[in-house]
Order: sequence, then C-alpha cells, then structure tokens
Amino acid sequence: MDGTLPAYGLVDHLGVAHWLFYPRPDTSPPPPGAVDRFVEVPGARIAVRLYEARAGRPAMLLFHGNGEVIADYDALATAFSQLGIALSVADYRGYGASSGTPSFASLFTDAHAVWQAWLRWLEELAAPGPRFVYGRSLGGYPALELAATYGEAISGLVLESSAANLGRLVRRFVGEPLGPLAELVRAHDARIEAVNVPVLFIHGERDELIPLEAAADLYHRLPSREKDFVVIPNAGHNDILWVGAEAYFSAISHFVQRCLRRS
Repeated sequence: MDGTLPAYGLVDHLGVAHWLFYPRPDTSPPPPGAVDRFVEVPGARIAVRLYEARAGRPAMLLFHGNGEVIADYDALATAFSQLGIALSVADYRGYGASSGTPSFASLFTDAHAVWQAWLRWLEELAAPGPRFVYGRSLGGYPALELAATYGEAISGLVLESSAANLGRLVRRFVGEPLGPLAELVRAHDARIEAVNVPVLFIHGERDELIPLEAAADLYHRLPSREKDFVVIPNAGHNDILWVGAEAYFSAISHFVQRCLRRS
C-alpha cells in the first residue's frame, strides 16, 4: 500500500486530545542491557527503548497504551527475552522522555519515522532478524498503519486490547460521521483492509474500555488469512497480565514460532 496517509488531522480538529491522550513524563534510565534512542520528527523527538538485539532473534516493535511509557515495559521485556524475542518500545509525543504535544495525526506520521529508524538501528546492531509489530490499546492505530504499509517486511502483527475503530471514535464525539469525516473513516477502513500479515488478537473478556465485540469486528474485517483471537477470561482492559499471564505468553510464543516457520 502506498504511503499517502488519510487526513487524520480532522480528528484533532474535533478537540479530542484532552480525552484521547494522557501523556506522562518519565526519564527513568534504561535497565542494564537496554539502550534509549531518539527519532527526530517535525516538532518533536520520540524516545524508543531497545531492550535487546541479537543476531537471528526475532525483534518486536511495541506501541504502548494510553497513559503508559516505555519504562513500564522494563520487566515485560525480560519475559519476552525468555521467549526468544527482542523487544523495543516506542513512546508518543509528550510521553516519557519524548518531547512535543500528542495528536491523533502524529500517531501515524511518527510511526513511520520510528519504523525506519528502528530498522537502521537493528542493522547497526547486526540484528536483522524477523520483525514483528505490536499495538496495545491506542497503539493499535500505529501498529496497523505499519502493517498496512510495510507488510512484506513484517512477519506478524499482535494487537492487544485494541480495536482501532475510527468510526467508533468519531461517533463518540460528533455522532454519525458525515462529509470529510465519513471519507476519513472509509480511508482508514481501507488501510485496515490492506493488512495481510498474520495477526494475533489478545483481548480481555471483560474489557471495559474496548468491548470484546469491537475487537471481534476488527478481527473479522482484517483480510489476513492467518489470524488468531485469544480471549483472556475475566480480564479487563489493563489487567491481562495479572489475570492471564500464562495464556498471554503462551499465545505470543506460539504465534511468533508459527510465523517464523511460515517464513
């Protein structure tokens, strides 16, 4: 799919930033073995933490949920390493050590800049192995954008607690989208329909922010021929790891290994 982005700035004009974004500053140093890198984008500098990079290991670029920062994933990165996965986590504008002000449009434009920089860093570290993209909650938007654009370079996509439903977001604020907003929703849906990489959905049965049926709708709309939907019983939006850690890590491990065999 070409790199021409839909007019996502229209969403910012709705004045949703005060609800959609909860930036939290954090300058915690990286743990031993990890390194922080920065991506220069127009008007901001985006922080990315690379926890590990080894030759031949699959690498996973994660876009976190709202209100989170990369340091929140320090412990999780160790668990990913035990699965043989080298995790990297990107912040958004205004989150963590990143500068700038978050906006809906920048979720997409910055994701492309982060992706290109991440590929260069992996090459510099002599770790050009298989690449995966992960989007949690809000992070589903940039993760899907990368999967739609760079599918041939991505071995698999993981979506956790995410539906990336732009129509649902618009309806929450202005009702049924009309005119340019309706065109934007259609353009966004077209990008979703361009995703052909293997996909793993992980969703809490009792997600109070993004209903399970919303994620199921995205699952059915994605044209990917290989896709799994794992429901964590009794889990909400933010407690999947507390409630169903075993099922969570098992699903990711099996998914990554299957994608590697496929490639």
